[in-house]
Amino acid sequence: MLMKDTKENHVITREPLQNSMNQKLKNEECMEDTKKIIARRKGRRRGKGHKVEKLPVAKHDEDVVSLAASRKNLMFHRRPGYGQLGTKCLVKANHFLANIPDSDICHYSVMINPEVTSHKLNKAIMTQLVKLHKESDLGMRLPVYDGGRNLYTAGLLPFTTKNFIIKLSDEEEGTCNRREREFQVSISFVALASMHQLRELLAGKPVDTPHKALTIIDIVLRQLAAQRYVSVGRFLYSPDIKKPQQLGGGLESWRGFYQSIRPIQMGLSLNIDMSSTAFIEPLPVIDFVAQILDKDVHSRPLSDADRVKVKKALRGVKVEVTHRRNVRRKYRISGLTSQPTRELIFPVDEQKNMKSVVEYFQEMYGYTIQYSHLPCLQVGNQKKVNYLPMEACKIVSGQRYTKGLNEKQITSLLKVSCQRPHEHEMDILQTVHQNDYEKDPYAKEFGISIDNKLASVEARVLPAPWLKYHDTGKEKEYLPQVGQWNMLNKKVINGSIIRHWACINFSRTVQESTVCSFCQQLVQMCQISGMEFNRDPVIPIHSARPDQVKKALKYVYHAAASKLEGKELQLLIAILPDNNGSLYGDLKRICETELGLISQCCLTKYVFKSNRQYLANVSLKINVKMGGRNTVLLDALSWRIPLVSDIPTIIFGADVTHPETGDDSCPSIAAVVASQDWPEVTKYAGLVCAQPHREELIQDLFKTWKDPQRGMVSGGMIRELLLSFQKATGQKPLRIIIFRDGVSDGQFYQVLLHELDAIRKACASLEPSYQPPVTFIVVQKRHHTRLLANNHNDRSSTDKSGNILPGTVVDSKICHPTDFDFYLCSHAGIQGTSRPAHYHVLWDENNFSADEIQSLTNNLCYTYARCTRSVSVVPPAYYAHLAAYRARFYMEPDVHENAKTRCTRAANGSCVRPLPALKENVKNVMFYC
Repeated sequence: MLMKDTKENHVITREPLQNSMNQKLKNEECMEDTKKIIARRKGRRRGKGHKVEKLPVAKHDEDVVSLAASRKNLMFHRRPGYGQLGTKCLVKANHFLANIPDSDICHYSVMINPEVTSHKLNKAIMTQLVKLHKESDLGMRLPVYDGGRNLYTAGLLPFTTKNFIIKLSDEEEGTCNRREREFQVSISFVALASMHQLRELLAGKPVDTPHKALTIIDIVLRQLAAQRYVSVGRFLYSPDIKKPQQLGGGLESWRGFYQSIRPIQMGLSLNIDMSSTAFIEPLPVIDFVAQILDKDVHSRPLSDADRVKVKKALRGVKVEVTHRRNVRRKYRISGLTSQPTRELIFPVDEQKNMKSVVEYFQEMYGYTIQYSHLPCLQVGNQKKVNYLPMEACKIVSGQRYTKGLNEKQITSLLKVSCQRPHEHEMDILQTVHQNDYEKDPYAKEFGISIDNKLASVEARVLPAPWLKYHDTGKEKEYLPQVGQWNMLNKKVINGSIIRHWACINFSRTVQESTVCSFCQQLVQMCQISGMEFNRDPVIPIHSARPDQVKKALKYVYHAAASKLEGKELQLLIAILPDNNGSLYGDLKRICETELGLISQCCLTKYVFKSNRQYLANVSLKINVKMGGRNTVLLDALSWRIPLVSDIPTIIFGADVTHPETGDDSCPSIAAVVASQDWPEVTKYAGLVCAQPHREELIQDLFKTWKDPQRGMVSGGMIRELLLSFQKATGQKPLRIIIFRDGVSDGQFYQVLLHELDAIRKACASLEPSYQPPVTFIVVQKRHHTRLLANNHNDRSSTDKSGNILPGTVVDSKICHPTDFDFYLCSHAGIQGTSRPAHYHVLWDENNFSADEIQSLTNNLCYTYARCTRSVSVVPPAYYAHLAAYRARFYMEPDVHENAKTRCTRAANGSCVRPLPALKENVKNVMFYC
């Protein structure tokens, strides 16, 4: 990362390591000043996107390098060069080159009165305006509009400000007389939107990414598509791309595509990828209800439980009436009546004369309600509730389903969307062909052209690393082939010792003899794998009901403790029903936060068919949970990993998981893991914390508080993990590498500033002069770049699934013009099209070369503890994700009701209930595996 001083001179270069370390303390003060300035600016400019005004540079001594005062003078680490390691090959990427004009674009503001909150209605108003005035007042210009306040044209309009009166028939209300609404639209010139900064970036000059220019080009290229398809964020869906497939429960999958403009080294590219998502089937409401409940509803009334389920599914869904012949009035469902239709009455006039719904529909519309035993839909607002019989309504087409899918629906959706690489490529090309950008009138107007061929990119396949296993096995060292291997003839390098274990069976369908046989097979597999495992449990296998989980766990824990006379139970094996509801989460919460007990859960279906591969995988998980190690990199043992083996190095992984879509109150969960063994970097301890809803910056990396006895106390996840590393290895880490998962492009600056500052403070809290150099890397999986084999028929360049080979890395052409990023497909495909991980090196004080960071990342992917495959994301980031996911189970069921009883205040003032603390013996092992 480079900073500019006030004279635009680059003061930080690839300096010697020692100088970099000496500079850290001074930099820390500047970092704090920077954060305060940016925080003030952010408060004043909330809602204005990425734009930040030029800030005054803080006054410091000239020899002190300021950590950027704002995004204007903060730049990410520049690419140190290109990687050379590996076998060179060609791949294709789903990027299509875009050419843009040299001229600037005109920006106009739009004000609509009366104010409209719907983007869809705004766009309808603007479409009508352009239709009426394009050839006159708009001077033949074809503008593009974002549905809000912004309108763009390829040249100046004949006016600076102008008001228009637009009349629009109100289709949404769908009343008999189709009343017209009148809108006053005011269009005013704002500024010329400059394309200069974008051209500078594409020329490889060190400038900030010009988000505004990219947004305008995105709007131009989406304008026509948004009229043809259903727009969902950057995705566009249609039932015409591919025939919708039923997912069950009244849902169907629609095919669509993702479209986004990106600056890359080749210029500007349009990234297009295929997508499928769930839409509500446009069924008669009664049929939809029958599908939700999976039973016939035509003859029997709904139970209370059924009614609640239906109400939840229908709330917010838009329906149209079918009982009024040609009048298709549309409504949004707000609720469901508690009584059946035959019991509903309502006042028909001001004298409060009452009439039943059944009578009203018969007299008013000549419509006889057949299914009066069913409740009515409530539509409209709370002040004036309208009742509609279910049978007289049909669901409006084109409504995306935003609630959670069940397992069956997820499986069906994956089946529909899962495509082999060559099929995926054909669909992408077909989409580009259908979109026909050459004939797009908006693209033509703005002088934008899109290539119709996939980008051809140079790639390299990095070699797999040698893995070290225990010397007592037949195969002491192993070189994985095509990203996968097995434990045959191998023993784990550090086998754990399990002397005291117990088993609880929560599954009614599994006999005790079957459980006993399964446990013996598992023990035997653990022993074959190289663990020391006592054959017999401490107490006989205990059977319990799933709703008695706490009672069962405490019984087994205390029964074992009394038999062991002071020694502790080490491991619990739990047999769970296949569909176990909250049982798994409750068990993990009680074991890890109350009892301090490591557990291994096994589903009933695997107990019955326990094959060797399953048992081998479970044994790998048990070994690392109990403090062992499965394998290590041979280069780590021979001190040959660049910038890891030379000095004590700690590798962190960090992630934040957020609540499901639709949940507007649950806290987000942050997790940080850190390697505890050097030079092997294979064993990771983990910590978790709750933080405000949808907060991406990790709040508890470093914190201080006032203790009545000890005064100011320092803590936080980074500090605690640094201390545990020191305790485990006998020395403080002299280098820090952090892999940060789950950060979108727009959050890079915020996350880096906040989290790097917290790391510095955590280090300084251990010793004022302790500031090890930091490398901060963001890992992204939720992107839409796909790398495809140049020739799908060349079996030497693909794996069994038809995907590119594991270890394929790309750091040119489709990567950022100036920043240090690369795509790495480190795993072998199983089904569908592999998605490479995208790594961004935002900050690097360790001066990694491209080859060094790419091969380190690839090699680490072979050390994942839970299976004998290289994984798609670097393990520390993967482990952090698993730990954060696990911690969601620690939130007790009454978290919402009792949230105010015990909570800590976040920086923004919101109240967050802390998670129950992990027991000491749990947090030092890989409990989340």
